[in-house]
Order: sequence, then structure tokens, then C-alpha cells
Amino acid sequence: MSYAIKNIRNICLLGHGGNGKTSLAESILFMTGSTDRLGKVVDGTTVSDFDAEEIRRKISIADSAMFCEYGGMKINIIDTPGYFDFAGEVSQALRVADAGIIVCSAKDGLNVGAEKAWKMLNESKTPRAIFISKTDEENASYERAFNSLREKFGVSVCPMVAPIMDGDKITGLIEVASKKAYSFDAKGKRTEIPVPENMKATLDNLYNTLAEGIAETSEELMDKYFGGEDFTPEELRTALAEGLRDCSICPVFCGSAFTFLGISLLLDAVVNYFPCPHEGGKVVDESGAPAAIIYKTISDQYGKFSLFKVVSGKITNEMTLINPRTGTSEKIGHIYIMQGKKNIEVNEIACGDLGAVSKLSDSKTGDTLCSSSFNKALPGISYPAPCYSMAIAPKVKGQEDKISAGLARLAEEDLTFTYANNSETHQLIISGAGDIHLDVLCSKLKNKFGVEVVLSPARVPYREKIRSKVKVQGRRKKQSGGHGQFGDVWIEFEPQNEPEDLIFAENVFGGSVPKNFFPAVEKGLRESIQKGVLAGYPVVFLKATLVDGSYHPVDSSEMAFKTAASLAYKAGLPQANPVILEPIGYLKVTIPDSCLGDIMSDLSKRRGSPMGMSAHDGMQVVEAEVPMAEMSSYAIDLRSMTQGRGSFTFEFVRYEETPMNIQQKIIEEAKVLAEDAE
Repeated sequence: MSYAIKNIRNICLLGHGGNGKTSLAESILFMTGSTDRLGKVVDGTTVSDFDAEEIRRKISIADSAMFCEYGGMKINIIDTPGYFDFAGEVSQALRVADAGIIVCSAKDGLNVGAEKAWKMLNESKTPRAIFISKTDEENASYERAFNSLREKFGVSVCPMVAPIMDGDKITGLIEVASKKAYSFDAKGKRTEIPVPENMKATLDNLYNTLAEGIAETSEELMDKYFGGEDFTPEELRTALAEGLRDCSICPVFCGSAFTFLGISLLLDAVVNYFPCPHEGGKVVDESGAPAAIIYKTISDQYGKFSLFKVVSGKITNEMTLINPRTGTSEKIGHIYIMQGKKNIEVNEIACGDLGAVSKLSDSKTGDTLCSSSFNKALPGISYPAPCYSMAIAPKVKGQEDKISAGLARLAEEDLTFTYANNSETHQLIISGAGDIHLDVLCSKLKNKFGVEVVLSPARVPYREKIRSKVKVQGRRKKQSGGHGQFGDVWIEFEPQNEPEDLIFAENVFGGSVPKNFFPAVEKGLRESIQKGVLAGYPVVFLKATLVDGSYHPVDSSEMAFKTAASLAYKAGLPQANPVILEPIGYLKVTIPDSCLGDIMSDLSKRRGSPMGMSAHDGMQVVEAEVPMAEMSSYAIDLRSMTQGRGSFTFEFVRYEETPMNIQQKIIEEAKVLAEDAE
């Protein structure tokens, strides 16, 4: 069935891992008749967590799309992961959702996941509401949770629903805007009941809090509020809808996913207050030429599914669309709507709705598909840069190609990790958001592509240079029947500061080395500098000047002079005061004020040099230069020091001399590596 755009709602569920997003989605689907049983995370039976890794770990790893029908509306629900390693999935969901619901626990209230979700919603300018879950569990406190959220996020946080308490037990809920009270049966069906006497004062307080938030939305309502007048139901509904749309109001609901408490009140609000796609500001034109944005790719052994949102016109099967990024045409064959892992084939996807298409040949997540008359790329999806790198290798030698093939397939659906061969360290480096992210990728390589891998620290690409000038001879003389080999050079080696690794010059008088052998000398040196004399790392900032030598008219050859140059290199560099250089990176770390002391102390342990501090958006931004060798575990350590609130960027800036005590360790490690390689 195709829905008019005004009857579609696209929402995504966000928040900390374990706060009940997946259970809330499951409860909504079951209560609306979209599923015939209530799945549970612990049993691995939920609609949204269908990946084998999600079932095994009992957490959401990828976002998943579902839908239900309620009050004559189609509500698309995107369940997103709460673990920070999978924040890229949240970015994808926010690209197409018209509103977000932050799920918080009544036990915890404000937590890091809620803060991060709020920040991402702010950045994408997406309307939001909050659902306080698990209100009927032991040690839960709606009031404590609500107050912590309002204290952090301000007066825009408005109470819509509150629990009716009988001791420690919830007996019903109050809907604040209508001042009505309800009890709920085991299936979530509500029955109106009188507002208990002991709740009337609480209701008045909550209504005043809501009215205060609503009054902020217009001068007219502000005047009415300060005049002591009540708002009409229509004024409340209009103000809530407008306030939600422009993010000046964040309504707060509560209940329980397991007992269906308050689910119908949340769904009523989604239908009555939440923006439809043309109000969500995500570029929608119902009567325009067909266009859609791909927000997710699912790649498995059966092929590739591309999930999309229609932002203009409608998409029908057998249609041909173009991809403006590649300029290629894509034949739209079978199209579907998604219910978790279940795909339901349809003939068309209406404007504002979510759908999926199989077997696109040349399109990826973030791409636009459109008709030739539309023909423009819509804004894509920006992901956080990978910040945690490890070397990845097969447990069984000879399976390197299998790893690369598997990672290439996984990269089709996960654009938040990268992998590349480091020709210098001879390691395949995989970079992602953190240790859990890489662990999941390794598990998928094993389960989907049959290759077991091991992770190890990525080796640091050190360099070597000399600090003093030296003049040495390199002499190659070999006589063993027939033509011999003779090459004789005197070379001056000295440090230089130009960006070239090697500056080769010649200052030979009288033809002691013929000009035709100069290129061979240079080639011998360029090959030699690939391996330094201390720990085998490439040599940089070197100047080599050929100053003298001798030759034999018969036995001299290019090979002989190339060898003579390398002998001069091996003899000269150990005498020229060599040193190991380490890469230094520029670190920019954003943290709460309360973590500043821990961060500065940690930077000192990492041999970091602070360069400045500034305040930004309620956080401290610390800038420093830190050796790359000290940063391998920083993503995990920063998360621990800031309880997940910190973030950072880190990029290479230059090489610097390594302290002698560190240099000795590098040389010893290089010896061990060389012995292992033999």
C-alpha cells in the first residue's frame, strides 16, 4: 500500500547501549500488529537485531529499518546501535529520519549515549523527543531521570507523560497536555481513569513546566501564559508540532517496552506532533522528478541490498535512474519495503517513504539515484574518521587474498573503516572506530568469508638520518676468469634539510669516474637508503656527493659502480652519527572540563607537547603534538578517561629525532623482527 506523504512518519531510535531501543521497536511492532510475537534481545528473536553478530553479542551493530501502521499512518522506524564504535550507523539513519527519539533508562536518566545522541541531532538539525524506558523496573525513578535531562538540555525538555505511583508500583500514566490519566492492560490497551488525588499537585506542576516550554514558541502564547490563561487543546497541539519541528521543544514520554506501558501515548504523539517528510527539511518534492538517497547498504552471500529514501517523485520497479556521482545508469528491478531482515516486494515507493532495491551495479551508500531531468547529487553522509588502527593478518599463511576480498565486501556496507597495505612495514592495516568495531569485522571475516585473522599493533614507520659529514671509499674488485668487476668511488655523505630523501651530486675532476657511470652510482645509493644502518628504516635528509674514484677500461661496469656506491654507503653511514627519527602527529582532543587534568597528565606520559587550549560548545579543546608511537591505544584510553564523552583527530605533521632511550628499544625490536623473518 502506498501512503500519501502527509501520512508517513520517519523516526529513528537513538541512545546509550542497553537502554532499550531495540525492545521499544519490538514493542511498537507487536502492539500495532506488525508482528505476531514479541521478540526479545536476550533470545535473539527481535526484528531489528537479525545479524549473527548482533544475536551472539546481544547488542545492535547496524541500523535496521522496520515499519508499522498506526492511526492511518505508516511509521518507519530505524533502530540504531548505542555503542560508540558504530556511530556511523547513526549518521546514516539521521540522513533520512525526520525525527529522532532518544531512549533513556529511568534507572540512569542522563548518560553519555543521550548526550551524544542530542549532539548528533543538533548537528543534523533533526527534531527530537525522549522516551524514558524501564519506568516499572526496580530502582527506577522517572522524576530523577527527567530532572537530569532537563538540567542538561534546558527548558526545551517538556514532560508529556508521567507515571502514577502506588508506593513503588506504577498503576498508570498521566498525559500532561490533556490532564487525563490512564491505566494499561497486559497488551498496552489504555482505559481512562480519574486523576488520583495525590497526583493532582504533581500534574499541575508538570503542566506548568509543559506550558512554560510551549510559551517559548511564540510571543502570543507567552502573553497568554503570563496572563494566567490555559492553552486550548488546538493551541497545545499546534505549538507542540511547531516546537518539535523547529527543535525548540523536546517532548518527554515514558513507559515500558516489556509491559507496553505508555507505548500508545508515544505513538499518538508520533502521529499528531512529529513532522511528516515534507516538514522534516530533508529535500522532499512530492510532484517532482524521481530521486532517492541511498542511506545504507546490506551486503551478504545472496547479493547487495541498497536502502533508500525517496525525496522527490516516486520510485517504481523497472525504472531506470542515473547516479550523478558516476554518471552511470541503474536499472531498478525489484523494489521492497524492509521489516528487519524480511523484505516485502512492492511495485512503488512513494515520496518520503523508505524502500530497498537489490543488485545495483555501481552505487554505494550516500549516493543519489534520480531521473535524468533531476540529475543532481544530494548531500551524502559524513562519517567520523577512523581513529583506531591495527595490523591484520591471516592465522594460516597464504590467505591474504581472502582477507582482502572479504574486507572489500564488508566495506560495501560499512564505510566507517578503511584498510590498506603499508608497503614500508609490509603490514595490512585496518582502521576503525575502536576495538569492538575491529573485533566485529574480524568475526564477520571468519563467519561470512571463512578466514580467521589475528590483529597485532601496527608498526610505526620510523626513519633514519645522519647528523655529521663523512667521506668514505667504496671499492668493488672481483677477478675470476673473463671480464672482472671493478668500480671505485669516494663519496661524501652529509645531512641536508630539503624535502628530498636523497640529493645526489658529483664533483669529480679529471674523469677519475667517467660520466656514464654516474647514474649507476646514484642508483646504488637510492636502493641503499631504503634500509638504514641502525634499525633498517628508510634514510631521509641525506646528501651524497661523488668526489673521486677510479675505473678500469675493461672491467668497469654499471653494476660494479652500483655495488661500489652501496659499499660506500654501508661503510660511511655508521660513522656519520646516525639517528632514528619518529613521526610526530598533531592531536586535537575535545573533552569535558572535568576531564582536563586527566588528559593533560596522560599527554605527559605519551611524551606530548601541549600547544594550546580553547573552549568550544561547553567542552575543552586541547591541541598537542604527540609521537605517533604513543597513540596506538589512544581511542580506547580516551574513551575510558572521559566515559565516552571525548573525541579526537590526529594527523601526521613531521619527523623528529627520537630520544636515545626510545631509540635503543626501536633497534632491539628491529633485530627481533629481522630474526623472526629469517
